Amino acid sequence: MELSIRPARPEEAGFLTDLALRSKAHWGYDAEFLASCREELTLSGAELVDLRAAVAERDGNVVGFTTLEGEPPRGVLGMMFVDPSAIGQGIGRLLFDHSVKTAQGLGFRQFTLDADPNAEPFYEAMGAVPVGVVPSGSISGRTLTQYLVDVPSRAS
Repeated sequence: MELSIRPARPEEAGFLTDLALRSKAHWGYDAEFLASCREELTLSGAELVDLRAAVAERDGNVVGFTTLEGEPPRGVLGMMFVDPSAIGQGIGRLLFDHSVKTAQGLGFRQFTLDADPNAEPFYEAMGAVPVGVVPSGSISGRTLTQYLVDVPSRAS
């Protein structure tokens, strides 16, 4: 079983949007909630490069993706989703580590991420530190915990 990470391709935008929604649905959210998230989770091929989107591929199949947005010194881990069939198999850790290494190579010192409540234990296990709450971009009145990740310097 070969697992690798590569840049997302513009023609994968629709597939990645669907993967994000399937991943979100894994946590038991209802159809109305998911419909409210659709716009925020919809990707276009043109934006994948700007978002530094990367996909995890296992045996030729995309099983997750992540985006790293912004410019140094501080960025944003905008999206990170794993296909429900691959949750708990190390894909998230691989994607997170890839994001840290990418941030490091670009000269970021930190990045933030706004975590779905179901993902908070994962991000805390990755060393992310909660720094506050932010409004959801999809659901009025809902808040998400914002986390901060310190990126090791290249000399580390």
